[in-house]
Amino acid sequence: MMTIRKLLIAAGLTLFALPAAAQTTCKPAVADSELVKPGTLVMSMNPTLPPMQFVDSNGQLKGMRVTLGDEIAKRLCLKPEYVRIEFSAMIPGLQAGRWDLINTGIFWTEERAKMMPMINYESQAISISVAKGNPLKITKPEDLSGRPVGVELGGFEERKLRELDKMLTAKGLKGIEIKTFDNFATAYQALRAGQTEASVAIDPTAAEYSKRGDFDRALHGLFPTPVALAMKSKPLSEAVVAVLNDMQKDGSYRKLMDEYGLLPNDGAFKVNAPGM
Repeated sequence: MMTIRKLLIAAGLTLFALPAAAQTTCKPAVADSELVKPGTLVMSMNPTLPPMQFVDSNGQLKGMRVTLGDEIAKRLCLKPEYVRIEFSAMIPGLQAGRWDLINTGIFWTEERAKMMPMINYESQAISISVAKGNPLKITKPEDLSGRPVGVELGGFEERKLRELDKMLTAKGLKGIEIKTFDNFATAYQALRAGQTEASVAIDPTAAEYSKRGDFDRALHGLFPTPVALAMKSKPLSEAVVAVLNDMQKDGSYRKLMDEYGLLPNDGAFKVNAPGM
């Protein structure tokens, strides 16, 4: 019969051995030389777009993009790490090597794809949010003529709002009074305070604010465009594509898209960048 001391020693050795064994089962799929920090996938995010990306009451990052980022890091055998930063700083920060991946729902454009490898993983559109009850009776884009409209600085939404402004002026209508803000949360605060009469955001965010009873969605489904992950490293982008294709095959990708009511990719994922 084993003594208590021997049992304790045996138990201690077993407990010690488990983590060591676990560490050997997962080998990082990306070399440290391709990462900002060894063994870590550093992602930039602007957490002001509930339910896609936001900070909960405990100060924790939540939302679809956090779930997706965590899963990608897990399958790459890397530790996920998030840098909270305004969107306007994300592309310069990626090019400067401050993070590995932009995970904030960046819209794909040909110009951006020439600057960095991008992987389209959903289709997204934008909405026009207004005060509760839609007192200005905004039912079509032309109703924004001459009105102050808030939008986040430097993003796809601002670009499309400016395109809409040109469309209105081309029709002989008064242009939109475009007011830019550091992030969407601030833009919506301006709408709540009466500093603007409408605010632009992606469909899920505008729908979330409407569900909360804060604002109404006067328009939605405007300018549907692919949304992407963006990286500087070609090997990292290829590894992320492999992860997304695995998630497509095992059903976890479709499940995540369905949970948030998003339009998923039907085919295989690929890197959208020159020469790739």
